[in-house]
Amino acid sequence: MTARTAVEVAAALDALADAADAQHLRQFFKTGPGEYGEGDVFIGVRVPATRKVAKQSAGLPLSEVDILLDSDIHEHRLAGLLILVDRFARASAARTRDENARESIASCYLDAVLRGRVNNWDLVDLSALHVLGGWLYDRPRDLVFELGADDDLWRRRVALLTTFGFIRRGDASATLELAAHVLDDRRDLTQKAVGWMLREVGKRVDPGLLLGFLDAHAPEMGATALSYATEHLETADRGHYRRMRRG
Repeated sequence: MTARTAVEVAAALDALADAADAQHLRQFFKTGPGEYGEGDVFIGVRVPATRKVAKQSAGLPLSEVDILLDSDIHEHRLAGLLILVDRFARASAARTRDENARESIASCYLDAVLRGRVNNWDLVDLSALHVLGGWLYDRPRDLVFELGADDDLWRRRVALLTTFGFIRRGDASATLELAAHVLDDRRDLTQKAVGWMLREVGKRVDPGLLLGFLDAHAPEMGATALSYATEHLETADRGHYRRMRRG
């Protein structure tokens, strides 16, 4: 049944809650004291089920999506983000492209990022490349670098994953520039995002760009970022760059 309010979407998700899954998700997403997801609340709804509820609620007004995004419950926020992703894709379709709708959706998403509601890695990774990555691709990218310069873990990861949207269109420039600026961030989720995006540059855009970046920056990279970035290189090349870092 199509949900037309945030309350109805939340109720549909709550009806799917599973206590055992909730416990597993709390552990998997590190919600304990001092962990990156500290305080995040899970009710135990798996992503495919959340996607189904979001798809059934595709027409939810943005004001109601905002209510979902402000929920303490992780699955409610995820559903709100999936609705935005789907709506942005539909507004971006070539035959029916709607710039006003795209701007409204991107603005709704950015507001949620800035008020701290896109605040776990799955929330970031399932949304940033699609919404901001699509919106900013053919626009000035100052916002990417502003978010990347923020010490907040999730805003920085949003910036990095936004550049994935550019990579998928063959443009690695923002990724390479941003990665160079955040190499000293040794937080695990930043390290993994940096290395992942660099690996995608080599895979999807140009292996030479990845190698050029590594030639310049391998000595200053964290071990995790370097490991992710070099994952698809030949064994000898991986060893070469890891020795550069150590030496």
